[in-house]
Amino acid sequence: MKIGLYFGTFNPIHVGHMIIANHMAEHSDLDQIWMVVTPHNPHKQKNTLLDDYQRLHLVNLATDDYPKIKASDIEFKLPQPNYTVNTLAHLKDKFPQHEFCLIMGEDNLNSLHKWKNYEYILENHEIYVYPRLNSGESIEFNKAVLDLKDAETSSAPRIHRVGAPFIELSSTFIRESIKNKKNIRPLLPEKVWEYVDHNNFYRK
Repeated sequence: MKIGLYFGTFNPIHVGHMIIANHMAEHSDLDQIWMVVTPHNPHKQKNTLLDDYQRLHLVNLATDDYPKIKASDIEFKLPQPNYTVNTLAHLKDKFPQHEFCLIMGEDNLNSLHKWKNYEYILENHEIYVYPRLNSGESIEFNKAVLDLKDAETSSAPRIHRVGAPFIELSSTFIRESIKNKKNIRPLLPEKVWEYVDHNNFYRK
């Protein structure tokens, strides 16, 4: 099975995340999308970050009706701070029957060359990229940054641009709106909104 890994804090997960995940599930050759919830780094203070398992629960609520999209807590079990290359190695060891790919926005692709062992990631994992209005740079420029100017290089065909909808919605905006008593119900999956509202999350 070919699985796309969509990493994020999902604090909270919103309709923008789900639109991207569903588009990848329905309009690419990926069989499943795993939404990998990034755990809280114990060495960093972040008062606005919900508990790891609360955020995982929100992702489970959001994906419950989508058979091709799953919530994953795989990084909860790894030493912190963690790197994507370590997560990929762990998944490959635990699920050797699957092929794992990365899902990221253009803005993240711009900085991929700063990631730990990015060359290994490019050589061994396909990357599915969705557009971001604020990325400021094209996929062609990103390839140049990653020394992928030559179209015949082994890495170039491993980067796939997927024409997903432009989604410029952030969890930060949602948290700030809730804090300011704004109605953000349309921006969250219904079950997520109900849980967030019932538990008074992000009100302070």
